[in-house]
Amino acid sequence: MNDPHEQAADLTYKRYIACLNARNWSELRDFVTADVVHNGRSLGVDGYQEMLEKNYRDIPDLYFNVDQVVTNEKLVASRLRFDCSPIGEFLGMPVNGRHVVFHEHAFYTLREGKIAEVFSVIDKATIEAQLRSQ
Repeated sequence: MNDPHEQAADLTYKRYIACLNARNWSELRDFVTADVVHNGRSLGVDGYQEMLEKNYRDIPDLYFNVDQVVTNEKLVASRLRFDCSPIGEFLGMPVNGRHVVFHEHAFYTLREGKIAEVFSVIDKATIEAQLRSQ
């Protein structure tokens, strides 16, 4: 990765993930645009933060582990690994505190160095298989 734009995007993404893991909501605006969109829903930064806070309430031990990341100056593609115990229902499944490991595939569009749009998909089939075997 020799391109300075790619290096900047990679560093920004790593700092964004660190912000999420620290639950440092006061810095979230440093990484996402005021009009950020998630999976086609216009949330704005406040709605995006509310979504993340709910994720942490539903999964108290939530931690974003970056398995793979590819960046250029306008896009970030990432495979995130989660090793956690959601309380209650998660993605419509009765996890109820059981331990699961799964991945999320996320694609971020950057605008002026910040995340403007996120498309993400969680590997629900893997969670379902783990729940059946527990």
